[in-house]
Amino acid sequence: MSLVDAAHGRSDSTSAAHPGSGNRLRQRVGAYLALAKPRVIELLLVTTIPAMFLAARTIPSPWLVVATLVGGTMAAGSANALNCVIDADIDKVMNRTKRRPLVRDSVPRRNALVFGLALGVASFTLLYFTVNLLAAVLAVATILFYIFVYTLVLKRRTAQNVVWGGAAGCMPVVIGWAAVTGTVQWPAFVMFGVIFFWTPPHTWALAMKYREDYERAGVPMLPVVATAEHVARQIVIYSWVMVAWTLLLIPATSWLYASFAVVAGAWFLFYAHRLQIQVRRGVETKPMALFHRSNTYLMVVFVALAVDSAIGLPALGLPF
Repeated sequence: MSLVDAAHGRSDSTSAAHPGSGNRLRQRVGAYLALAKPRVIELLLVTTIPAMFLAARTIPSPWLVVATLVGGTMAAGSANALNCVIDADIDKVMNRTKRRPLVRDSVPRRNALVFGLALGVASFTLLYFTVNLLAAVLAVATILFYIFVYTLVLKRRTAQNVVWGGAAGCMPVVIGWAAVTGTVQWPAFVMFGVIFFWTPPHTWALAMKYREDYERAGVPMLPVVATAEHVARQIVIYSWVMVAWTLLLIPATSWLYASFAVVAGAWFLFYAHRLQIQVRRGVETKPMALFHRSNTYLMVVFVALAVDSAIGLPALGLPF
């Protein structure tokens, strides 16, 4: 007898009478989880915790970290679920997204809408009562920006969609900082900028791989409307700005973070330039390799930020 069955006073014979009920429940729960795009939410974990460490300049309260992560996860899940509702027509024609719940009718459209809205309300409520009002307001503002600015306005109209729309993905660091301090100060804006300039190289590398998908869906991602040479050049430009931007955090950190920021930046720039050289030469390219390395790069930089803050080494305080 399982723990669930025991808790409800059920026997094995009762469960055996409905052998498929457990599978259907798991499938339904899995479909709703897929609406929230949990893999996309990994960025929240990678960036929010280091932002909170830097804001505290030590290890922040574990309860505050958990409350912020849970509230932030619900906010991101809300935005992602509502995005799935709006973009169901696009997802249907793209190979990369055609297995999403609304495309497969695993979740009714109305239910997905209610699910997304409920997550948003729950996010605000949790953050308001367990963290602070500023963090709660910033979470809701992020949801609204992602839906009304990126999804409804930018995504289908301009190749700059991920440049400006990517601002929504930068907000976890600001929310994390606000959760600890109750304010938004300059290091939070710098961390916002790091992710802001990281997003185009990261997303355009993915779009190079799935260019035909986006073209078929009518989404004007840069690789759809521009030559591969232009895309590779833009990736290099944004990569340089991103790496330079990470150095702006040095006054608030120690030599440890500075060392990792420089080494990781040089490593990523090497591969960004290599992609550009391959495109220029007309040889086979693997943009997804850069896409995956961009994830590794961001993780290294922010983990270094967290470790630097947790150790509490003296900040360098260098002038800009």
